[in-house]
Amino acid sequence: MSHDTLHIEPIKQALLQFMDQHIYPNEANYHAQLAALPNRFGTVPLMETLKEKARQAGLWNLWLPKDHGGLTNESYCELAEIMGRVLWSPEVFNCNAPDTGNMEVFLKYGTEAQQSEWLEPLLNGEIRSSYCMTEPDVASSDATNVRTSIVREGDSYVINGKKWFITNAPYERTKIFIVMGQSDPENPNRHLRQSQILIPKQTPGVTVVRPLTTLGYDDAPGGHAEVHFQDVRVPAENMLLGEGRGFEISQGRLGPGRIHHCMRLIGSAQRSLELACDRATKRETFGRKLAEHQSVLEDIAKSFCEIEQARLLTLKTACKMDAVGAKEARDLIAAAKITVPLMAQRVIDRCMQIHGAGGLTADYPMAEAFNYARWCRQADGPDQVHMMALGRQLVKRYTES
Repeated sequence: MSHDTLHIEPIKQALLQFMDQHIYPNEANYHAQLAALPNRFGTVPLMETLKEKARQAGLWNLWLPKDHGGLTNESYCELAEIMGRVLWSPEVFNCNAPDTGNMEVFLKYGTEAQQSEWLEPLLNGEIRSSYCMTEPDVASSDATNVRTSIVREGDSYVINGKKWFITNAPYERTKIFIVMGQSDPENPNRHLRQSQILIPKQTPGVTVVRPLTTLGYDDAPGGHAEVHFQDVRVPAENMLLGEGRGFEISQGRLGPGRIHHCMRLIGSAQRSLELACDRATKRETFGRKLAEHQSVLEDIAKSFCEIEQARLLTLKTACKMDAVGAKEARDLIAAAKITVPLMAQRVIDRCMQIHGAGGLTADYPMAEAFNYARWCRQADGPDQVHMMALGRQLVKRYTES
């Protein structure tokens, strides 16, 4: 599927129409079907119906980067923001995390055989995937800390270790894990100790121990899980790119993924603001509409300003990524990753407050969106790491003669 960025407006209008016709009217239905599943991490029938409609509408794999026949990052910003207004909707268009990042790994680094076995069914939406980096026993904000071992034995690799916060791992549709571990722990260059390897979910020794919750949400059916690997054996050809290239792969993967989260969070914040404005015109306190109270108007105004600032930063980041690549745009990627989730938290919190007790419930999308914003401050690197890296980069930039 190929899109010219000059033709983004028709795609945007088609996506907006799809959201109006098929996503918003089905929000309650989606959650009802999910609740009725015998396994919360099973397949929601509505999802499969909507995926087929999205394919028919040409709204499929919109995330594909321009050098693979898709869109620029700048163009994708608008589409990801629209999808971010309903948290489960990106999967409808095969644009959900972590699958988009994993598909990009296969596109960039996979062999023809790996692409045939895993990328094609992912692009077709037939299976889902997980990216396994974070570990419970070490501070994984420093990716060189990972302790999962990847040991060569003849024509195989044997993997041992524990991972957690692994998105999609409990999902019954997930078939493949991309796992980061140490293959050369004694290498003096700590960035060459890691490798990434493909482990099919059903491989003996792989155990999805438990789904985790974030602020009480289990994010079913995708979920986030603790996963153990005990003497897991896979063929040597499951190694991605080559031994010692794990850190390189992770940096190539996480840049676009970080900015995609920012795009979606802006959509969550924008929808929350729109709902708050509507609520403020329909509820009265002390003889006046909420929209006539100064404090409410100030919260709405501040929220608008903060969303606009975050949107412009994200667009600027996307434009720089298009111009010079993710590596050279890492300053703005870090700035957006620091700024946007915090913005979304603040804005969504104000909008929840305007909704009173209802804002805390599942009757509105804000509580779940707040949870999304909060865990995004840990996912793909915590705020502190991005601030440290960005600060170091800026000091170097502004003090070099």
